[in-house]
Amino acid sequence: MHKIAFFIDGAYLDHVLANEFDNKRVDYQSFTRGVVTEGGPDREIVRVYYYHCLPYQDTHPTREQSERFSKMQRFFRALQRTSRFEVRQGRLAYRGLDDKGDPIFEQKRTDLLLGIDLVLLATKHSIDEAFIIAGDSDFIPAIHAAKSEGVVIYLIYGADCHDDLLDEADERIRITPTLISESTRLV
Repeated sequence: MHKIAFFIDGAYLDHVLANEFDNKRVDYQSFTRGVVTEGGPDREIVRVYYYHCLPYQDTHPTREQSERFSKMQRFFRALQRTSRFEVRQGRLAYRGLDDKGDPIFEQKRTDLLLGIDLVLLATKHSIDEAFIIAGDSDFIPAIHAAKSEGVVIYLIYGADCHDDLLDEADERIRITPTLISESTRLV
């Protein structure tokens, strides 16, 4: 039985769903199982890690900010209570204003958390395969380390994915309309 861990960069998947799939909402358990079972029946998902951060909220938040923040908290809680799922939260850092006067925010810690989890599982030989939903080349050193421990890396990606990341993966699975429709949430 091959032991699998799934690593989801939540901001990246949100970006793919918004830009390529009309903001469809997916059932993460169905989505991960659908991707993994395509490779054969003798695979066990040990854990699914989901990395994201709560949205920005002012000291005196607007009603919209409070609702968005509260909605994301509920989502994280529901995901955390899903069998074998683990939510890893980074934080959102304010970086000033852009040319149009809109605030600039940057996620902090999420990439590092993913890299640490991947390398720890690989060096402890807790997994045989890692499925990673990401598009950022920051993950390359962690992927390289996991591969050196014998872990096979599957990259699940959308249209906006760094070429170096595509090159580093052992296997590549494009996020397709079929994959999304098979795991789309109705509610």
